[in-house]
Amino acid sequence: MDQFFIGTLFVSLLSFVLLYSLSRYNANKRNMYKGYSLNCAKSSTSRECSTGTSAGADIIIVGAGVAGSALAHTFGKDGRRVHVIERDLTEPDRIVGELLQPGGYLKLIELGLEDCVEQIDAQRLQGYALYKDGKNTTLSYPLEKFHADVAGRSFHNGRFIQRMREKAAALPNVRMQQGTVTSLLEEKGTIKGVQYKTKDGQEHKAYAPLTIVCDGCFSNLRRSLCNPKVEVPSCFVGLILENCQLPFANHGHVILADPSPILFYPISSTEIRCLVDVPGQKVPSISNGEMAHYLKTVVAPQIPPELHDAFISAINRGNIRTMPNRSMPADPHPTPGALLMGDAFNMRHPLTGGGMTVALSDIVVLRDLLKPLRDLNDAASLCKYLESFYTLRKPVASTINTLAGALYKVFSASPDQARKEMRQACFDYLSLGGVFSTGPVALLSGLNPRPLSLVLHFFAVAIYGVGRLLLPFPSPKRMWIGARLISSASGIIFPIIKAEGVRQMFFPATLSAYYRAAPEK
Repeated sequence: MDQFFIGTLFVSLLSFVLLYSLSRYNANKRNMYKGYSLNCAKSSTSRECSTGTSAGADIIIVGAGVAGSALAHTFGKDGRRVHVIERDLTEPDRIVGELLQPGGYLKLIELGLEDCVEQIDAQRLQGYALYKDGKNTTLSYPLEKFHADVAGRSFHNGRFIQRMREKAAALPNVRMQQGTVTSLLEEKGTIKGVQYKTKDGQEHKAYAPLTIVCDGCFSNLRRSLCNPKVEVPSCFVGLILENCQLPFANHGHVILADPSPILFYPISSTEIRCLVDVPGQKVPSISNGEMAHYLKTVVAPQIPPELHDAFISAINRGNIRTMPNRSMPADPHPTPGALLMGDAFNMRHPLTGGGMTVALSDIVVLRDLLKPLRDLNDAASLCKYLESFYTLRKPVASTINTLAGALYKVFSASPDQARKEMRQACFDYLSLGGVFSTGPVALLSGLNPRPLSLVLHFFAVAIYGVGRLLLPFPSPKRMWIGARLISSASGIIFPIIKAEGVRQMFFPATLSAYYRAAPEK
């Protein structure tokens, strides 16, 4: 395919995307802030509840995972009084949340938390190795313009969270408490605080002008603050490989297996995390040996030879764990006095490892928004700024979310010939190198999360696939498959974009809330 042909395709594609987006904008009558109430009454700076829990906090944070701990440190460092309530303060043990993309690491630096990946045996990642049908290609992060320390990081999730909790708790104005929040306290449509139960079973109430709910993917509070539409497209089966080396050091490895992708990345100097994606919500039983049999007979033959023996050994050790992969678009009810963040608010398929990047990016947006509001009891101003948060976060978050959902569908095997061609086209497109790999990897890594760039590259892959079918001599069958390939690509990405919100994603400046960014000093 010569340069003229590629250029013509890109121009045609750009015109198509812009026309489609504009038509969706004009047709979109829905206001994401419909019903939003600004009847915020000013509350007193401190309150005392009858159960003996003292107030005096500026912000209550529900949950001390990645988002909650980073929020507590960020606002505590800004001089705000923070009360964190976490169900379990012991070290978490999870099989996800172990890979931080370079874009997320940059946000960690911006928040002053970069030392939290130190002293936990975190591993530097420079990019990905992609495998398909015995072939492989390496995709490096475009880090040339950044400081030498900037790279991806992979680690034990619990170690990372404990480091952030320790750093937040070390601040004199941050109080971290173990307890289970049972409900939000509401008064005349405004959230005033929370009711929670401590480890000894005592009920308490805590009050603050702002309550931030970030209690994770299993949140029991999100229903009052958003429209939760949770999908579970697949489950991850997690193992830890020992005494082996990845074929490409300092790279995550993605195997385009059948029926869906397999991931490998280091989480310490001696351990490699393996995540096997199993489509659907039901996985083979671990207890009766069905899972071990599935991994040995279906998955193991598709794994690179360098990792095969360690993979079998990990199965035989028996420490196999599973976790559903959830996806939930952000669809908030902007509520005076409260805010949703993290996985309680917005989830995407964890294939691309973008969750922590979105959370940390959201925290930077919120921090910068609230800096001019030294007194959060200015309820009217606080309401407006919280409304702005949902708009200002959208371009970055929606790009990462859309990429995760679209890439998972493209990388998964399908009996449909058009989908097979799309999958092969994606692998070949990324293998071309240059802008064809650096552009998508910049999106994946969170270094350049721009919605239009995502759409352009996605359809460039589809058009590249059509070109492979039609050259050198098109046939009616190949033309039909090519047409179905474009239709299939549209059917993958447009529903995700619609769920994220076309106007918020591509035209945030058309929303009044966009102009409520923190004023420049």
